[in-house]
Amino acid sequence: MESPRAAYVHVPFCRHRCGYCDFAVVAGRDDLVDRYLGAIGQELGRLPAALDLDTLYVGGGTPSHLGAEGLRRLWGAFAGRLAPVAGAEVTIEANPADVDAALVAAAVACGVSRVSLGAQSLSARTLAALDRDHTPEQVRRAVALLLGAGLAVNIDVMTAAPGQSLAEVERDLDDVLDLGVHHVSVYCLTWERGTRFIGLLNRGALERAEEDLERRMFEGAIERLEAGGFEHYEVSNFAHPGHRCRHNERYWDCRPWEAFGPGAARFDGRTRTTNHRSPFTWMRRVEAGLDPAADHDRMTAEGAARERIVVGLRRRDGIVREAFQRESGLSFDGLAGDLVRGWVANGWAVDDGARVRLTRSGLLLSDSLWEGVLGDGSRGGGRG
Repeated sequence: MESPRAAYVHVPFCRHRCGYCDFAVVAGRDDLVDRYLGAIGQELGRLPAALDLDTLYVGGGTPSHLGAEGLRRLWGAFAGRLAPVAGAEVTIEANPADVDAALVAAAVACGVSRVSLGAQSLSARTLAALDRDHTPEQVRRAVALLLGAGLAVNIDVMTAAPGQSLAEVERDLDDVLDLGVHHVSVYCLTWERGTRFIGLLNRGALERAEEDLERRMFEGAIERLEAGGFEHYEVSNFAHPGHRCRHNERYWDCRPWEAFGPGAARFDGRTRTTNHRSPFTWMRRVEAGLDPAADHDRMTAEGAARERIVVGLRRRDGIVREAFQRESGLSFDGLAGDLVRGWVANGWAVDDGARVRLTRSGLLLSDSLWEGVLGDGSRGGGRG
């Protein structure tokens, strides 16, 4: 197996849990930070030697909630285990309300090169509808501080918020373009089981956006961001030239990565191993010297190849047949040829014989295409 050159670290702390969030987080439990940092150091101890990294991504939760001193302590836990090489992409996620001069200085001192800002919107009304705890002014101030320090900046934008109109999404995107960030991720609100939003939806207190409106919002996002100089390189992701997220691209290339923290999933090229989602269970197991993994998803060669098709076709570059055969050992057409011919006939894909790519129409409905790709026999060996 190829040695991982990417790592993800999950920080589960938030000041406030948003109503739509189903991530492995805890809110209002800063008393657990010391214990968490100790457990991260212990889990990192399973590495036999320092891991040279081309990308390191610290997500959450809200890593910026640790503050400047907490960020330095987290990096102290990495010492001797996670070693970004010169020129590595090192990303932290941040809440706009947390970003101040001290945090930015600490991030730069730790070697952070990129910050992903969970803005979601620059409209006060939409932020309230999404149950966010920051203001548009805090987003603008955070971006100015980060850009001023020479950091690359991604902004997350959410569409189809409760009551949100197409015009409001368009204004949001215009405001994002004015910020001068390097990367934008656009996500449609998803209604996850177990969240406060789904409970409100079921009681009739919130309404879901109609499917046609969701589609028009996303088409509008593509058009506005491309007109603003962004390359639409993956279903949800847009970048200025040279600013694609290198860490995510390693995921989409199906290359191995390491991961640490509650709910974090690592991948060795064939098996995806996911830690317990509960921060409490994860900490207890790590502290007791037990394996914190809750799930081992072992894929067959065919299953791994089918997953490679899904992540490859989510990208605008699509899949090159020759490269797919070389990397997976299997024929692309043997796995998905019939499906692709149907997609081409419907205008959802283009196929020049060497490369297959989804069209914009195909990208917009891509989630509905994957069941046919994954099919039977995607995984083998069971879960343990």
